[in-house]
Amino acid sequence: MSLLLASAMVLAAPANAASQATPQPTTSAAAMSGPAWRTASHLHRGVNILGYDPIWRVPAKARFKARHFRIIRQGGFDFVRVVLQSFGHMDAQNRLDPQWLRTLDGVVKDATAAGLSVIIDEHDFNLCSAEPDACEPKLIAFWTQIGERYRNAPDTVLFELLNEPHAPLDDARWNAMLRKLIPVVRATNPTRTLVIGPSRWNNLEELPKLELPKDDRNILVTFHSYEPFRFTHQGAPWAHDMVGVKGVPFTAADEARINADYDKVGAWSKANDRPVLMGEFGAYEKSGTPMAARARYTATVRREAEAHGFPWAYWQFDSDFILYDIDRDQWVEPIRQALVPKEG
Repeated sequence: MSLLLASAMVLAAPANAASQATPQPTTSAAAMSGPAWRTASHLHRGVNILGYDPIWRVPAKARFKARHFRIIRQGGFDFVRVVLQSFGHMDAQNRLDPQWLRTLDGVVKDATAAGLSVIIDEHDFNLCSAEPDACEPKLIAFWTQIGERYRNAPDTVLFELLNEPHAPLDDARWNAMLRKLIPVVRATNPTRTLVIGPSRWNNLEELPKLELPKDDRNILVTFHSYEPFRFTHQGAPWAHDMVGVKGVPFTAADEARINADYDKVGAWSKANDRPVLMGEFGAYEKSGTPMAARARYTATVRREAEAHGFPWAYWQFDSDFILYDIDRDQWVEPIRQALVPKEG
């Protein structure tokens, strides 16, 4: 199947792709060299997709359709981060379900045909973090199978080894796991760009503790950006101390903190000669937070990320924090325009 998939996955941007100009890397980023830097230079504006769609269990009930890839591309975006909870689709021997794999094949094929780069993101972060020893063989099995299946895919397909590791999957345990995972992928994909982030939920403060092989320069380092958390997650039911929180504003001090945080990331990137991807950001919409405040936050993060040379992926297309209203078949325009301003 992988050979057939590779032959079908020729990157071809549609003739009527979005007219908005895409941001260019900063001078410092452009001056860097190496395969991961080249990959990063082709990624600009992305969106997370499919994490909570019925497509993975009952493809006929999918909310997200193949046509949405073209909508994403025409909307001004050039890559997608495909959010996968694969552990629930493995048998007792950690073999991935064939139907689930065929669905993933179709997602990667259709996204590529629409002119989008694709990050395959293994997103079982809570299961992995709660029980790292039980997670490790599953992650190894996942990347062994995915690595073999996509070994001939174009270089516009990236592998993200695990989303948001966090305690008890701490720095030391995560670094030890990476020393096993990276060789597994490199056995079948020696030239594939990998996406790897630090511990504590891909927290930028943990970047100095991330240990990567010095001779592997095809790694795009990722971090996630949800600060100020009391603003972005007010009312979020999964963040227990935020359930009753509402009315938190987005302030000038918050804007200054975002700039300072990204200065830190940029300095780390330059010092370590590693390109950086901001893999998630967004503000929860179901708490009554005014749209104007959410749009201003979104525009601020997007603007600062681009000013620092970081490609980014908004969280997310559908489900919550939504960018596109599938039920109404239309963009949430204030958020889209905050991400892809008309002036470019």
